[in-house]
Amino acid sequence: MSGRLPDPKLTRLYRLEATLGEPIELGEVRGERRRIAPLTGGTFDGTFDGTDLSGELAAGPNADWQTILPDGTTLGDIRYTLATSGGALLAVRSQSIRHGSPEVLARLARGDEVDAAEYTFRANTRIESASPEFDWVNKGIFISVGGRLPSAVVYETYLVG
Repeated sequence: MSGRLPDPKLTRLYRLEATLGEPIELGEVRGERRRIAPLTGGTFDGTFDGTDLSGELAAGPNADWQTILPDGTTLGDIRYTLATSGGALLAVRSQSIRHGSPEVLARLARGDEVDAAEYTFRANTRIESASPEFDWVNKGIFISVGGRLPSAVVYETYLVG
């Protein structure tokens, strides 16, 4: 192989704004806190190649299973289902990391509104669908950027091309 490989490009697929329920505190395991943050509702909006990617967070077991490290870094195992306005279902699973300065993480932990530029919240994301219209997501590589609000979370998800 000669020459440089092509640079990847990112194409924004959708923005999900999800409301959060009361977290379930599981306690400490091997020096790390475990918590489940339920995603209780929300909407998403986007398009890709003329395909509508808008709709709602489907009812069901949507949550972020979190591991909080001693320094405040949060590792997430985020699982949710999106229902498009056309009736297709998209199963989404992300592995995330959220970190920042101790002061910023303390503000987030208190539930303060913190500008997402003050911390890092990123995820590798997998999307699956049985809908023929969305078969292409089964073959995609995706990343997400997150932001935490006092009673909600925002994910913007991108296709890596």
